[in-house]
Amino acid sequence: MNAAEIRFLFGYDRWATRKVLEGIQAVEPQVWRATGIVDERGLGSILVHMLGAHMRWRHGFLQDGLEPRPEEEPLPAADQLRASWEDELATMEAWLETIDDDFVAYIHEGVPVWQMLLHLANHGTQHRSEAALLLTGAGRSPGDLDLIDYADSLAAPAQ
Repeated sequence: MNAAEIRFLFGYDRWATRKVLEGIQAVEPQVWRATGIVDERGLGSILVHMLGAHMRWRHGFLQDGLEPRPEEEPLPAADQLRASWEDELATMEAWLETIDDDFVAYIHEGVPVWQMLLHLANHGTQHRSEAALLLTGAGRSPGDLDLIDYADSLAAPAQ
């Protein structure tokens, strides 16, 4: 993979995550706070875990010593989590603009960086799917989250 393909992949990650985040607005508090639905987590804690992992991987690549753990804090309100996600998505997008093909190809402890980034994107796909299932059950489906739908949205002529 090259840097442009990684940026495309994380463009999809942003697009799909925002679709899920749109669905959490006005979700019933008991749905938001529930636990033990998917392993020990429920809707809110799934999205907080996903955010924490996203942040920790980015900080790991930056080698700045930060390891945020929002999972260890009280569950935020849906609108607060959405704002935290928007900050993270914008920060990640800005960082991704700085990476190049050499960085993506770099091998760290036997693993190419592109595989680490692919892992992070796949991690998001797993947890978005869990959240989407819970949102759908609550009558708040985020709709189709397929990568091809994102690709189509980029190819569609501006209207």
